[in-house]
Amino acid sequence: MSTKRQYDPYDSFKKYSEIWEKQINDFLFLLSNNNEFVKMSKVGTDVHSRYLEAFKKNQEAVAGVLNLPTKNDLANVTSLTIQTEEKIDSLEEQIWDLQDSLKSQSKDIESVVEVSKEIIKLTKQLKTELVKTKKELADSKNLQSELQEIKIELNKLTNLKEDIEILKDHIKNDHQKEPVLTGAGSPK
Repeated sequence: MSTKRQYDPYDSFKKYSEIWEKQINDFLFLLSNNNEFVKMSKVGTDVHSRYLEAFKKNQEAVAGVLNLPTKNDLANVTSLTIQTEEKIDSLEEQIWDLQDSLKSQSKDIESVVEVSKEIIKLTKQLKTELVKTKKELADSKNLQSELQEIKIELNKLTNLKEDIEILKDHIKNDHQKEPVLTGAGSPK
């Protein structure tokens, strides 16, 4: 068997890229370690930032004249949209809570109506009972007055009976005191 290695293109590419990376890193290190390069890059950066600010201001001015939205306008609209969605969500939750409370209140009202119906029914029954009771009370007063009259009549009858008994006793006593008549009207 032979110990020959096959050609791997990826292995070669890896070696070249590592060498190239090392060389670029060394070059960047040499550039950034140089004071003159750092000063020059600082000046370039400052000029570039001023140029970007001027460009941005000009772009906003042109967009304002042409009535086109800028990046800040879009950011503000996006922020307002998010705030609006949050407020709508909050309002939806409040509406759901109100619906739930209305449902519970309607159930409470229905139960109060049912109780009220029962109370009205009981009140009607009590009213009919009161009418019956008043009628019975009037009847009992009539009976009481009739009983009073009967009692008075009974007292009169009792007094009459006593008077009759007294008269009977007087007649008996008178009859015993009188001589007994025999025959044609002569006493014996």
